[in-house]
Amino acid sequence: MNWRSILSRRERKKLKKDLKVQEKQNVEVRDQLAMERTKLANERTLLAYSRTAMALVLAGLSFIKFFEDPLYKGFGAMFIPIGLVIGFVGYRRYCKKQERIQHHTRVYAPTSPVHAEVAAQEKAEPDTNTPNPIV
Repeated sequence: MNWRSILSRRERKKLKKDLKVQEKQNVEVRDQLAMERTKLANERTLLAYSRTAMALVLAGLSFIKFFEDPLYKGFGAMFIPIGLVIGFVGYRRYCKKQERIQHHTRVYAPTSPVHAEVAAQEKAEPDTNTPNPIV
C-alpha cells in the first residue's frame, strides 16, 4: 500500500493546491534573491572600475615622481587622464544600471501573498462542491 491509496481524493486535491501555492512562494523568493544578486553584481562592477582607475592614476603619479626619463614621465602623464576617464565611465555605467534595476524593482509585483490568502480562505470555507457525508 502506498501513500496515494491512503489519501482520499479530496485530500489529494487539497494537497495539490497547497503544493501549487508553495511553488509560487518559492518562485517569489528566488526572484527576490535574484534581484539582490543583481544589485550586488552592479556594486562589484563599480568597485572593479574604481580599483582599475585608482591603479592607473597611482601608476601615473609614480612614473612621474620616481623616473627622470621623459618616456616614463610621458607614460605617467598619459595614465592619469586614462584612469580618470575609466573611473568616470564606471560611475556612469553604475548609475545607469542602478536606474534600470530600480525601475524593474518598482515594476515587480509579487503574487505569492495573494495566492497564500486565497489558499487560506479556501481552507476556512467549507467545500460546497462535494456532498456532505451522512453522519
